[in-house]
Amino acid sequence: MKRTLYLKFLIAYVLFGVFGFIAVGTVISNMTLEHCRRQRAQNLYSEATQIADTYATDLYNSDATISTVQRQLTDLARYMEATIWIINPSGQLVIDSSRELAQGEEIIVKGFDPTVTGGTFMVVGDFFGTFSEEELSVFAPITGDYKVRAYVVIHTPMSAIRVEANELLNISYILLIILFLLSAIILIFFTELVYIPLRKVTTATEQYAAGNMAYKFSLDSDDEIGYLGAAVSYMAGEIARSEDDQRKFIANVSHDFRSPLTSIRGYLTAMLDGTIPQEMHEHYLQVVLNETERLTKLTNGLLTLNNLGGGMMLDKADFDINKIIRDTAASFEGTCRAKTLAIEMVLTDEEMIVNADMGKIQQVLYNLIDNAIKFSHNNSVIKVETTEKKNKIFVSVKDSGIGIPKEDQKQIFERFYKSDLSRGKDKKGTGLGLSIVKEIIRAHGENINVISTVGVGTEFVFSLPKAKVMDETDV
Repeated sequence: MKRTLYLKFLIAYVLFGVFGFIAVGTVISNMTLEHCRRQRAQNLYSEATQIADTYATDLYNSDATISTVQRQLTDLARYMEATIWIINPSGQLVIDSSRELAQGEEIIVKGFDPTVTGGTFMVVGDFFGTFSEEELSVFAPITGDYKVRAYVVIHTPMSAIRVEANELLNISYILLIILFLLSAIILIFFTELVYIPLRKVTTATEQYAAGNMAYKFSLDSDDEIGYLGAAVSYMAGEIARSEDDQRKFIANVSHDFRSPLTSIRGYLTAMLDGTIPQEMHEHYLQVVLNETERLTKLTNGLLTLNNLGGGMMLDKADFDINKIIRDTAASFEGTCRAKTLAIEMVLTDEEMIVNADMGKIQQVLYNLIDNAIKFSHNNSVIKVETTEKKNKIFVSVKDSGIGIPKEDQKQIFERFYKSDLSRGKDKKGTGLGLSIVKEIIRAHGENINVISTVGVGTEFVFSLPKAKVMDETDV
């Protein structure tokens, strides 16, 4: 999220406030004034019709005197805060609530025309030049004998209506200010809960993209943004760990290739320059051969791991895991005889049919038994056992050797890793055997675990899927 986006949001927020006040000051102002004018006109017209039907009718029916009607209209006008006229169709003023006409005084409204309302009952203006300020004037006819005998006209200043409209408009301004403040609160919450955390995540990703994997950040949030931050931090940690593993991998490969190559070069140079006498050449050529075998083994292990890491193709089939165990154990007969070791096989049933890649599982067994022999004491026993649990076959390879320290047990499946206890005995090891085992078992969708105690021994246990033919046989 760029800062310009947040700036645009702030500009939009300010423009919202500015245009809101402009709208209230113009459109809403005119609408409020028009509403108040019409409402006031409706009320005045209602009063005017009542006056025309009561006081004015009594006047023209001679049921009341002008002075009596004058007093009544004066009191009513004072209550209404308006001016009430009774005016003849000719424009002659009969009664004015604002003053009492003198005996014989004649006031004519020049140009008086009741049709000026244009089909409505009101008109706004100076009422034919009578008033100096703008007035709202409402007409109501006084009828008798089926003709209009006069008109009741009620005047009220437009300034008073504007004051009323402004009071209502002030409410609109207050509501707009409250809305603006509430929006500001929402903006603050948005800034604190969304924008700032996203800025932290964005800054962190930019740092990680630039290669600064040591950059630290944290979000004190349990929502989705907090989860995003944790995920980004975890991703950075995994990338850093991967890069560290890659550096270690290159360092280990360089070291494990450099050592035998240095030995080979040293021995061959010594033989060529006569440092090693002719009668010792055969011995040292055997040493060179052993070193080349170690290099070959290391290269093959790397190629195997590379193939496994790219997505292993498994050739799964049903086969007897007990037979594969027997065959693999038989291949170590010479090695076991040299160390006076015995391989004890505790195999459940005569046959245990599993569904897996036979060649790769044989490689797993070979690596595990080879490890067990390598780290076992002379005159000890290596135990290989199979057990069945539900739809799984478990294979265990257990030795009575030097064991693996607890702090090393989580790392033994890493490439080139060798525990400190094993370094003295594993002179020819590449540190790739258990990595290959782990990858093969993982490719089968199964698990391998290690149980070890220093000075007591180590046990590796891995699982394989039982073949369906086993279930049919049980039935």
